[in-house]
Amino acid sequence: MSYVPLSGLSLRDIEYVVAVDDLRNFSRAAERCGVSQAGLSEQVRKLEQLLDVTLFERSRRHVAPTPDGERLLTLGREVLAAARNLLEVARAQTGPMEGALRLGVIPTLGPYYIPGLLPRLREHYPALSLRLRESMTDTLVHALRNSELDVALMALPAPSEALESAPIFEESFLAVFPNTHELAQKPKLSLSQLGRPDLLLLEDGHCLRDQALSICPTVPREGEQRLATSLEMLWYMIGAGEGFSLIPQLALRNRVDFEDLITVRPLPEPEARRTIGLTWRASDPRAPVFRDFAAYLRSITPEHCHTCG
Repeated sequence: MSYVPLSGLSLRDIEYVVAVDDLRNFSRAAERCGVSQAGLSEQVRKLEQLLDVTLFERSRRHVAPTPDGERLLTLGREVLAAARNLLEVARAQTGPMEGALRLGVIPTLGPYYIPGLLPRLREHYPALSLRLRESMTDTLVHALRNSELDVALMALPAPSEALESAPIFEESFLAVFPNTHELAQKPKLSLSQLGRPDLLLLEDGHCLRDQALSICPTVPREGEQRLATSLEMLWYMIGAGEGFSLIPQLALRNRVDFEDLITVRPLPEPEARRTIGLTWRASDPRAPVFRDFAAYLRSITPEHCHTCG
């Protein structure tokens, strides 16, 4: 094979076309990359000329990769992942848990776990600089696989074979009712009692929704489910008497405003639990450091939660 110079190919240009593929919109891709739309479009055009391939079908309302574009974009993602891995290996030489760490966390955990965790991390890892990002599980998994995050705190198991995880703690679910609810005063609850039309769930995309559905043997049909956009909204709906829900143990810290309106009841264990763990790319050379980090997190498991392992 003859030598092909790479002087006309830049990682930045590959980032541009991957952003266009992710967002299927040149304007939003330019915003993500911090450049003007005209500048991004021109660089994409130049890359297409260099590769002698049309990467995208374009119309006023439609942007999609061509068949050749699909194949080359897959390679482009691999090139970006390898480049980020190069930087991570170099950064790892500065010492374990030093410098910037991009940490993702699911929204049904972050507000209740992270505030108490940060002071402990500052004390134990004084050279560590956290870059926090809160998103739903699918978004975090995508960011991990594309080297946009280093690690993430999420409910296990992680939905990707490309990721490695270490469990940290198990968190119980509790049933939270309006005071006037008929189940609020039952001496003992069973999971079979929870499959009722007034069970409140989070919208699709929240792992807490899937966990609640897995706990309850019967639930309302999809078109009849009563949904909330966030865990905070669930609290308000329960407090207003709209129904009941299953709330993770740590989120009970936010019940102060609803103390006089709600009743909290335990559920059968160990079925009504979720496992929280630290997740990273299986290919990341810092995996031993992340396992040690997970071990430290296990050593400071929050009160009322169950330490794993």
